[in-house]
Amino acid sequence: MERIKIANGRLITPFRIIENGTILIEEGRILKIGQGSIDFPGAQLIDAQNHFVSPGFIDMHTHGGGGHDFMDGTIDAFLEAAKIHALHGTTAMVPTTLTVETDDLLQTFSVYSQAKKSNSEGSLLLGLHLEGPYFSMNQRGAQDPRYIRVPKRKEYETILSYSPDIIRWSAAPELDGAVEFGRILSEKGILAAIGHSDATSEEVAEALENGFTHLTHLYSAMSGVTRKNAFRYAGVIESAYLYDQLTVEIIADGIHLPPSLLQLIYKQIGPARIALITDSMRAAGLSSGESILGSLKDGLKVIVEDGVAKLPDRTAFAGSIATADRCVRTMVQQAGVPLLHAVQMMTSTPARICKVDRSKGTLTVGKDADVVIFDENIQVKTTIINGRVIFNEL
Repeated sequence: MERIKIANGRLITPFRIIENGTILIEEGRILKIGQGSIDFPGAQLIDAQNHFVSPGFIDMHTHGGGGHDFMDGTIDAFLEAAKIHALHGTTAMVPTTLTVETDDLLQTFSVYSQAKKSNSEGSLLLGLHLEGPYFSMNQRGAQDPRYIRVPKRKEYETILSYSPDIIRWSAAPELDGAVEFGRILSEKGILAAIGHSDATSEEVAEALENGFTHLTHLYSAMSGVTRKNAFRYAGVIESAYLYDQLTVEIIADGIHLPPSLLQLIYKQIGPARIALITDSMRAAGLSSGESILGSLKDGLKVIVEDGVAKLPDRTAFAGSIATADRCVRTMVQQAGVPLLHAVQMMTSTPARICKVDRSKGTLTVGKDADVVIFDENIQVKTTIINGRVIFNEL
């Protein structure tokens, strides 16, 4: 392992920014943090040049990037997507699946397991997020309707038994069998998330009582206030504000949610309960043009323009092309959120939600040396993962 000394940086801690800060890294962990010059003989010196030094970004919902999707069914797809996101400051990620046939899902598990073992140049792979297939048809978004169904215990227990790498699963809790499904996920220590759902707030409350604790991409593919026989009912969106026990994630590209909604969510929910996500598809990190949402074999053709992926008829978004640095930049520059809080929502909050906060998410002595250096425009200059320099242009 390299011994690294990062000097002359503006260190972002959970509480403040340390000017002229220094970080010492040894054997993949943070050895010491201080102000001013600290001797560290034989270490590789990285002069931060008065740029910000942050914990590594943690993206807990991404489908790919750099021209690759995790549903492509290849090791290369995982490795190359992890590389492109590392260039943009993501030091750890949760690869996310789409609603597909069970056989394709099981194949993805096998490929992921192999990719995780050989991943040495990209973002760490924390585990898998299954997005579907237990969704509301009305809130399916770009998910393939051919595979959407209700949860059956025999099926999801087979899926769960096939892979130890599942760390979160998104589902619609109003479906028949979903309450029991949430309980089983919770008992297994898997994050049960509400997503692509038409639930009322009462159904969300029941979900909370049965293991669900998180909302998948707030405002995207979820119910708001609805009427039934003239009476109004709050939906999943309102539940984010109503129930303090819920954590949420937001696609912070400035397009899926405009600045006004980003400001509202931040003001009413606060950074300790909000994780920024990219929800990126394969076109993340690439230029505009045609692309595919999902696997190359069976995916949906989309158009990438205006900083987002759209359905071919341009009637709806079909995925984000954001990277983690763009999410932080959007929150600061468009939503007016303080940098400390924007970084918190991309580091320590997702670390806590994903249950890796004992080793990741903050610049703390003893934690993994996952570090990002970026300038005042939040352009990444250096990415260090577990004490290894992955990218450095300083």
